[in-house]
Amino acid sequence: MDAVQRRLMFEDECILVDESDNVVGHESKYNCHLWENILTGKMLHRAFSVFLFNTKYELLLQQRSATKVTFPLVWTNTCCSHPLYRESELIAENHLGVRNAAQRKLLDELGIPAEDVPVDQFTPLGRMLYKAPSDGKWGEHELDYLLFIVRDVNVHPNPDEVADAKYVNRDQLKELLKKADGGEVKLSPWFRLVVENFLFKWWDHVEKGTLEEVSEIGSIHKL
Repeated sequence: MDAVQRRLMFEDECILVDESDNVVGHESKYNCHLWENILTGKMLHRAFSVFLFNTKYELLLQQRSATKVTFPLVWTNTCCSHPLYRESELIAENHLGVRNAAQRKLLDELGIPAEDVPVDQFTPLGRMLYKAPSDGKWGEHELDYLLFIVRDVNVHPNPDEVADAKYVNRDQLKELLKKADGGEVKLSPWFRLVVENFLFKWWDHVEKGTLEEVSEIGSIHKL
């Protein structure tokens, strides 16, 4: 664990929730991601996954940095992280706390300034609850908000967080999935779940500008 990841692991406080997404407490990012703690059933925490499309309707993907504690060097959606246990990211109304966290992390990870991704432009499409081991020590147990946004942005990846980033169209994503199936690349488990259950049908609505019509944010999908 390098100095940056160590600081984030111990300073960041994740929001603990129950399976209905009610806040029940908070705990360090470190404790939330230890697999032995996850197995106790007490470390379910709130998360978000951003899917950012440009106006050509290509999806921005990132490859996680080699220094990441969980899932290093795997390819995933645009940005994946956690709202923190702080006032601005606990706001329940219109899921504003999660939107604020997404805006913060897009800057931290990809250098995308806040004015490029206004919080009111994120469309929360759904929530999913999943559990996934990373290795013998680390893993995830998250209630994950799926946030979609269509914006042209300037990207300047932070090497402490991101090894690589690229836009893909549908066919290019399907090729990436084939490579993952063949063991040539690795995909994050949460990205794979979104791809297999939601992404391509929602992509149609990205192109039509009708995302609000397919929002399932009132439901929690247990995957």
